[in-house]
Amino acid sequence: MTHATRRTLVSGALVFLLGLLPLTTPVTAQPADGPPASEPKNVILFVPDGFGPASATMARDYLRHYRGVHQLALDSIQTGSVRTYSTSSRVTDSAAGATAYATGVKTYNGAIAVDTLKRPLGTLLQAAERRGMATGLVATSRITHATPASFSAHVPNRWMENEIAAQQITSGADVILGGGKRHFVPKSTEGSKRKDDRNLVTEARDAGYQFVSDRAGLMDVSDGPVLGLFSMSHMDYEIDRDPDAQPSLAEMTEKALELVSADEDGYFIMIEASRIDHAGHSNDAAAHLQDILAYNDAVAVALEQARSDGNTLVVSVSDHETGGLSLGRDIEKDGSVEGVYAWHPEVLHRIHGSHGTMFDAVSEGQKALPAETTRADSVNVVTSVLSDIAGIDDISDTERTKIGNALDSYALNFVVSDMIERRAVIGWTTRGHTAVDVNLYAYGPGRNLFQGNIDNTEVGDILSSLMNLDLEALTADLRDNDETETPAEASGPSVGSDE
Repeated sequence: MTHATRRTLVSGALVFLLGLLPLTTPVTAQPADGPPASEPKNVILFVPDGFGPASATMARDYLRHYRGVHQLALDSIQTGSVRTYSTSSRVTDSAAGATAYATGVKTYNGAIAVDTLKRPLGTLLQAAERRGMATGLVATSRITHATPASFSAHVPNRWMENEIAAQQITSGADVILGGGKRHFVPKSTEGSKRKDDRNLVTEARDAGYQFVSDRAGLMDVSDGPVLGLFSMSHMDYEIDRDPDAQPSLAEMTEKALELVSADEDGYFIMIEASRIDHAGHSNDAAAHLQDILAYNDAVAVALEQARSDGNTLVVSVSDHETGGLSLGRDIEKDGSVEGVYAWHPEVLHRIHGSHGTMFDAVSEGQKALPAETTRADSVNVVTSVLSDIAGIDDISDTERTKIGNALDSYALNFVVSDMIERRAVIGWTTRGHTAVDVNLYAYGPGRNLFQGNIDNTEVGDILSSLMNLDLEALTADLRDNDETETPAEASGPSVGSDE
């Protein structure tokens, strides 16, 4: 089915579902005031990267146990589920997954808003900008990472982050908030990953952007456009975040909505809870959980605004699941393996740092050891850190042996992960992505179109139709001016990496 044919079907569905609206719309789903259900003035799209169904259960169980809250902000607006495969694999990466949402077109893993022939595709953000709407990008990863890039740039390889950064500051987006400063500053700057002397921060300022680099600076912004880069690479995991230095996802969401809401023509904003995925890649359950809770808080901010103004559509959908998380697992006991019908959120509650924070502490502890030390001394450093940060005080001899065998290698990450998993009675099947369908959530005008099990491209098509965007015309214009190429710097980590 062609892209144009899909759009015709979506338009027909709009007419059909309008006739059903009084019968099918729950009382809480559609505000009484505002435009017809098919015409939201504003659209907020959340992409919780790597967030699968088990992740939602984990967060809900935790909130019920520790805060007496029995549902997520998301639960009341769940409408269906989404298939996520790409053209190159049944297991998508973030680039292909986000491109499907941004353009309504399937493509290959690694592609940033280009088709399988590497030709540019018009995106929701660019088309909204062309229509005169305010637009924004918010992420807790590098803003040049796959998901935000797929709405604001066109390159054949997701690791072309220097080129992505250059395209983003000319995208017209009114709000750009996230990490990734290393791709915006010249190569002479410590920590820069650029290969040239371009200073994109200066270029952005010259184009009218205010630039902020910490929470206080963001809170002081009263109008746009604004470029906020709060770290050289990814922003910190929520479990590690210094609230005086980096804003939370909810704070970035609130500020971004404040800035774009002033536009009388409406707005489109994409908000990515990026680091849910990264913690899944590391099988870091506590970091995964806390970033989900931060995402849930951000959704609550958006829903409050949508319920208040009555003309804002909020959609949330992950690009894929990461890690193959399970709650409940087999545990070896007394020489046999038993399936345990339980999982223990209290194990994750005791942890107050990501795996990265733990390993930084281990590294510092190792440096403090005297020159003449034994392997046992090094193992003691690890067990001390696990006690201090993860609350693990019952380490067995077998676990000490595993720690000793993994010292000075990345394998220690997975030894620690396994120790936590077994105590919490959870598990991971992979350090990559899975093909599991992801949950679909929607609230506001047009909500009824996001029902059942649909393909990821349909999300992009429906949003385009609801906002009256002409992606085909934009795509044609982009191709008339296309100079897409793959420079030598495009190589990067393997697809699926969170680097």
